[in-house]
Amino acid sequence: MTANVVAQVFDTILSTPGMNELVKIDLKISRKDVLLLNAIIEKGLSDKGDDKTGILANVPADDLQKLKSLADEALQKAGLVELSQRLSELDGTK
Repeated sequence: MTANVVAQVFDTILSTPGMNELVKIDLKISRKDVLLLNAIIEKGLSDKGDDKTGILANVPADDLQKLKSLADEALQKAGLVELSQRLSELDGTK
């Protein structure tokens, strides 16, 4: 499938009824996994500007901001905000 078709399918899935309903997820993951998840989310969101044909190309900016907030909240709850910032500085991404 072409990237355009994949983006259209993804957009269709996001538009289906019930996708905006809130769900409660009881999630217990290691701090290592919180750091990795945050890094993956940040990498994916930072690549959005470079990838005009990917699946995130048609996602509204406020939905992407909610995802970033979720990643930040996970770091906050795990007590890893400062560590994440220092790792980003070492990596040169911030």
